[in-house]
Amino acid sequence: MAPSALRELQHEIETQANLLSKLQKDTTKNHQVRKQYTIQLGENELVLKELDLLNENANIYKLIGPVLVRQDLAEANANVRKRIEYISAELKRLDGTLQGLEEQQHEKREAILKLQQKIQALQAGKSNS
Repeated sequence: MAPSALRELQHEIETQANLLSKLQKDTTKNHQVRKQYTIQLGENELVLKELDLLNENANIYKLIGPVLVRQDLAEANANVRKRIEYISAELKRLDGTLQGLEEQQHEKREAILKLQQKIQALQAGKSNS
């Protein structure tokens, strides 16, 4: 094949490598966000356990800005449960996104490998000529 075909294949490898790099960055970012949510989930589960230990007339305060505001135990419990539910849903969504990103990375690696094999075949054909 002509040198232009070789250049096209090399350009395609560059394009695929750039796409792979972007996917890897997205995966890293996903892992960081997932780690933050996992920490928040643990903290909220701990708060829920602490709330479960309290009796019904315990004084509970919630920090809103610079002020501590008194809060009802049932309301505090409900808020923490909703937060746990939200965080769990986000973690599930992030896991799905992560799986998709990993599949895309695998596809890009395969495409790059095939392009490299084509280039090697072209170069081997040239050297035999």
